[in-house]
Amino acid sequence: MTMTSDSMSGPAAPAGSDGLEVAAALFHGLSDPSRLAILQHLTLGEHRVRDLTEHLGLAQSTVSAHLACLRDCGLVMSRPQGRASMFSLTSAPELLGVLDAAQRLLAVSGYAVALCPNYGVGTEGNPAPERLCTHAGQEAGA
Repeated sequence: MTMTSDSMSGPAAPAGSDGLEVAAALFHGLSDPSRLAILQHLTLGEHRVRDLTEHLGLAQSTVSAHLACLRDCGLVMSRPQGRASMFSLTSAPELLGVLDAAQRLLAVSGYAVALCPNYGVGTEGNPAPERLCTHAGQEAGA
């Protein structure tokens, strides 16, 4: 899929959206390692919050907050089972396709994003365009 405004927009795109903003929101929803771990674990099937906390070693409040984010993003759904909720992926094949493509892209780029001064490992936040950094020895826009 080529990511262009024409291919990203469509009946599901919000009015006034150029589609790229929606794609960026999706990637932002995937941008937390804990959310990725939860999604990866849900590829194995339905789980309760308690199951996820035990398997991933995360606090219950952390798992619940990330599941709420993922549900709001339309990536997971839940169904009641007794007093608990069972969480599952809304669209496992498409999500697995995105995650597989990301792994391939990371491999062919030599995992260079890890060293990115703006978004690499250990950086925080989302810098404003005027505050974007360049790698040492590179000019902006090069």
